[in-house]
This record gives sequence, structure tokens and C-alpha cells, in this order.
Amino acid sequence: MVDAAEARPPFRAVRLRLSAALWRRPWLKAAALLALPVLAFAIVYLGALAALFVSAFWQVDSFTGRVVHVWTLDNFRSVVQDKVYRDIAFRTIWMAAAVTATTAVLAFPLAYFMARLASRRLRATLFVLVLLPLWSSYLVRIYAWRTILAKQGALNWALNGVGLPDAGLAYTNWAMWIVFSYVWLPFMILPVYGALERLPHSYIEASRDLGASGFETFRRIVLPLALPGVIAGSIFTFSLTLGDYVTPLLAGSGKQQFIGNVVYQSVGISNNVPFAAAFATIPLAVMAVYLVIARRLGAFEAM
Repeated sequence: MVDAAEARPPFRAVRLRLSAALWRRPWLKAAALLALPVLAFAIVYLGALAALFVSAFWQVDSFTGRVVHVWTLDNFRSVVQDKVYRDIAFRTIWMAAAVTATTAVLAFPLAYFMARLASRRLRATLFVLVLLPLWSSYLVRIYAWRTILAKQGALNWALNGVGLPDAGLAYTNWAMWIVFSYVWLPFMILPVYGALERLPHSYIEASRDLGASGFETFRRIVLPLALPGVIAGSIFTFSLTLGDYVTPLLAGSGKQQFIGNVVYQSVGISNNVPFAAAFATIPLAVMAVYLVIARRLGAFEAM
């Protein structure tokens, strides 16, 4: 009993010193809290990216089909010099840009109405409607649009009912654009809503008092202040479209390949992991540049 009583004060003193050190140095407390998550992130995510980048410099033995750890740039040369792969990369980037622009145009009016005009009850209802599609499976939503856009689907049935010909959208780039825009639209609405909700109403009133028209107020006040939210939403829509391979496979029936499809086929069918890794560096490089631009535009402050 005496030994335990004598051993208690040193432990209490150590605890008090540690508490005082953490109080004087808040960054040390933050470092202690974040050490384990950051370490896990570095091992799992950054380690996987490093392994992906390193494997892109290897090659596959044409006779045995095994990966040979011999350093070469042949995979990157194929990606850059082969016109087929260049076209696939440009097609993917173009589709991602088109989907991002479409979702921004569709999301802005709805987000503005939710943030500035809707009552509290209506705003809650709209939030539920925006998030409701996310509660269902991603594949279910794609197959639902396949049913709508099919030759005998709901869209052609409605057009034929009013005397119009079939739309002919099934398994085309237009179908993929529609499905992508629908699937990723909530990821654009929420950041734009957050940016517009923080917009002080006094700015709009001051603009009107100074004689600005509605368009001028939107162009000079609303849009610049909401732009970080739009850029933040575009990070989601652009990156998710850039790496998706399920939608092109189901909505496009695999006729038009995207980067994700080539990577999937290289890994799962031809067993050419080095080439898949080299081709997968394209969306990584594009997103790295995109994130730098988004950071300069203040997008991270709206996320």
C-alpha cells in the first residue's frame, strides 16, 4: 500500500506536465490526434498511388504473361503515341467537362432557390428530394435510365404518343452524358447551396440600392461569391466522371470506351497491370492540375 501511494505522485506529476505541454502547444495536441489517421492515409492511399506509379514502369513478358520488374517507358510511349488511347483520353476528359458544365447549370437555380427563397419546410423537402437518389443503388439508377432511353422505353413511348419520332439516344454518348449528369447532380447542388447560403443578403440589397439590374447583381455579386462552391462541386463531378467505367459499360454498351474501361480490361482481361497503371496516371495528372486551379479559386473554402 505504501509503495502504491508513493508511486502515485510521480505519475500525477507526469500527467500534469503533459497536460501543461499540450495546453501551451495546441499544435502538439492536434498532431497527437491526427497522427494515426494521417499514418493510415499515408500507408493505404499514398502507398497505393506509389505502387501504382512504380508498376507503370514495369512490363509483361510476352511469353509467360508475368509481370517483369524491368524498368521501361514503353507503357507511357504507348499511351502517348497510340492514337486510339489518345482519343479515349480526350473523350473521357471531354465527357467529364460536359457533365460538370451541365450539372453546374442545373444545380445553380435549384441551389439558389433553396438557399435564398424557399421556406424552412420547403427547403427540408427539397433536401430530401436531392438526397433521395443517393439512397438507392448506383446500378439501379443506371438501369432505370437504360429503361427510359431504350428503343421501347418511356422516352420514345412519350414522343410517339405526341406524333414525334424516336429519340434514338440508347447506347450513345448522349445517353452517357444524361446518365452521368443525373447521377452526379446532387454532388454539385450541395456545395453550391453551401456557398449561396453564406452569401450576405445585404450585398444584394446594396447592389439594388446602387441601381444595379438583376443580371448585374448576379454577374458581379452572386456569381463571384458562389464560384468557390461551383468549383468545389465540379471537383466531385469531374473526378467521378473521369474515373467511372460502369456507366459507359451499361449506358453506352461499351461501344465508346473511356479511361476506366481500358484500365479495367487491361487488369481483368489482358492481365497487363503495368499498362493499366500507366494509363491510370492520366486522370491522376488531370485531377492534380484541376485541384491546383480549384485551390487558387478558393474551392476548398466552400467544401
